[in-house]
Amino acid sequence: MNKILITITLTILILTAFSAQTKTQAQSAIDWWPTLHHDTQHTGTSTSTAPTNNTLLWSYQTQKSIDYSSAAIVNAEVYVGSTDHTVYALNAATGTQVWTYKTGGAIDSSPTVDNGMVIIGSKDDNVYALSATNGAKIWTYKTGGQVESSPAVSGGTVYVGSDDNKIYALNENTGAKIWTYQTGGYVISSPAVTNNIVIAGSEDHNLYALNTATGTKIWSFGTGDQIDSSPTINNGIVYIGSDDNNIYALNAQTGSKLWSYGTGYYIDSSPATANGIVYVTSQDDSIYALNATDGTQIWTYATQGEIESSPATANGIIYFGSEDNNIYALNATDGTTIWTYGTGALIDASPAIANGALYIGSNDNTIYAFGTITTPQPSPTVPEIPAQTLTIILIAATLTTAAATLTKRTNTKKN
Repeated sequence: MNKILITITLTILILTAFSAQTKTQAQSAIDWWPTLHHDTQHTGTSTSTAPTNNTLLWSYQTQKSIDYSSAAIVNAEVYVGSTDHTVYALNAATGTQVWTYKTGGAIDSSPTVDNGMVIIGSKDDNVYALSATNGAKIWTYKTGGQVESSPAVSGGTVYVGSDDNKIYALNENTGAKIWTYQTGGYVISSPAVTNNIVIAGSEDHNLYALNTATGTKIWSFGTGDQIDSSPTINNGIVYIGSDDNNIYALNAQTGSKLWSYGTGYYIDSSPATANGIVYVTSQDDSIYALNATDGTQIWTYATQGEIESSPATANGIIYFGSEDNNIYALNATDGTTIWTYGTGALIDASPAIANGALYIGSNDNTIYAFGTITTPQPSPTVPEIPAQTLTIILIAATLTTAAATLTKRTNTKKN
């Protein structure tokens, strides 16, 4: 009888381990959205499937508005900040709260998730690194101004701007300062990183390209007004908006201008790039699709409100929010409407896409999720057993079987 129970128990453990390992492999294959605009180049493009209709998956209410903080999604959890001073971690499939962390100020910064940490800025002047698992504080770094900029993490370094006019490079593990670079205005723009260059805009009207290791200026490019837009980098080209109403395309290595395109008002959003097209929203109420090589207009679409939300694209669809309170999904090729969804207030936050779902916050104090989860979420009741543990279980099963056989032989000899 004992042998039967042992065999059943070991079989269950082995099957559980195999199931958990399979689920872990499936989860690791998902194109998560770990930072503002998907990646350190801010391309705004995901390989995930994305919702083709406005069916609501779930919604979650915060205490105050979600102004500009845009969600990060990693390992089946959604992370977002709110003007109620709080960082939220939610289950990506259900919207159930996993944990919260209270900072000392409103949060417009978007979180970056890397190396088991959630890194985010706050208007209390601090950059925070929190445990992605339980929200415990790992470190903080205090700047000299509000941190509205969203961190970028590359090569173990956190790059972020501050309203003290500086761009910071911090050690990802400790928060220790590596270098700073002084600009002439607030740095609300969120840094993008490529080929050992970190690029960010400043309200002193300039876009700066700095050496990632030392902070030394490589080049700068002056526009006609302040830059709150965050740069997007693709195929060696930097795309950046300015409050002079233009989007610029620059050579990422030299800063030389390739082309510019004028809209009707400020561009504070970050462009998205996919399939040779640049998508950019403007506070003239419109989104523009431009040829990425020469800037010629492909199509434009007008909403009923200013647009500060940065567009995101997946599965041939472009998504964004507007200050007319609506979320829009348009055909990325021709700009025709696929679906819209009305929220209770204006939307300046940017959409994030992962695992078949779209996530976006609104000034109505709510984060919304649309779509269908394509890969099942990890079960909260069954731990994910790593391959090493699976090996130990299999060895234990072999030894137990051998011991049972030896015991049977001994008993047979005694009889």
